[in-house]
Amino acid sequence: MPADGLVTRASQNSARETIDRLEAAVKAKGLTVFARIDHAGGAAAVGLPLRPTELLIFGNANGGTPLMQAAQSIGIDLPLKALAWEDAAGKTWLSYNDPAWLAERHGIAPQTAAVAHNLAAALAAFARHAAEG
Repeated sequence: MPADGLVTRASQNSARETIDRLEAAVKAKGLTVFARIDHAGGAAAVGLPLRPTELLIFGNANGGTPLMQAAQSIGIDLPLKALAWEDAAGKTWLSYNDPAWLAERHGIAPQTAAVAHNLAAALAAFARHAAEG
């Protein structure tokens, strides 16, 4: 588990295509997409530059509710989020919070280890699909 809880992997695709692929993967598994936010588009709308940066917010009650039953405060970190962003060198990255780190943050790691593990495995699979060409 990363010390700061953030998992980041390189993507072979643009930020937009990475989020497109991620969105398709989570929908194919029956998860709900709650929002898609184009941060660069928002910045451009107020005349500010920002490299491509898109956020996808997604999840389902079957995955998140057991965590919130253990500690409702984890609702601040749910639903799950993934951010595709382009660095100054033009490389695309995909970042998301490690569910085990979130459980640790909210003091529920021992009793929710299995749920966090399953969410982490699903996120890793979604990220792999989104990032690979």
